[in-house]
Amino acid sequence: MGLEAQCACRWSGGTGMVKALLETEELILRGDVKRTIPLPAIADIAVEGDELRFRAAGEELALTLGAKPAQRWATKLTTPPPTLARKLGIGPEARARVIGPVDDPVLREALRDAEAVDADDAALGIAVVADEAALRHALDVHGAKGPLWLVYAKGPRAGFGEGAVRSLMRTAGYIDTKVAAVSDTLSAMRYHFRG
Repeated sequence: MGLEAQCACRWSGGTGMVKALLETEELILRGDVKRTIPLPAIADIAVEGDELRFRAAGEELALTLGAKPAQRWATKLTTPPPTLARKLGIGPEARARVIGPVDDPVLREALRDAEAVDADDAALGIAVVADEAALRHALDVHGAKGPLWLVYAKGPRAGFGEGAVRSLMRTAGYIDTKVAAVSDTLSAMRYHFRG
């Protein structure tokens, strides 16, 4: 989510200044009080004046963010994160042509109602690429017909990760336009042919 603020904080037993960080999976408070609160543990979210108030682990907390920022934080906290299918832009109305095997359960679930039976019915392509040969095969099969999501190993220790994928795709005339986390071990990047 990526919101942060230096603000006053009230909690059971005290008040003080904190740096509040609203991340994808947790709210982190650093300073006079230290808490790392998983987002599902946050309840009773309300904005009162300049304060964002909530309950976590039986404790009432309030962050003095200002009226507009407090409302923005409350909206972020109460809006469910987008599904992987939504991030990839796929669903029953925008089907994906799947190139190669998909073993990752998170990606398989995202594709459940979105996999095109026929290539002509696909709005985009998705391929899991573990090496250069798989990437080249995906390009041959896809044939520059619309966007192509390439799913690859995440992290600096990945044998064939983001850097290798981006380099090969740019050499092939593609440009990357969006990135999405797929799972704990996989990331995806969407490419369009520049042609």
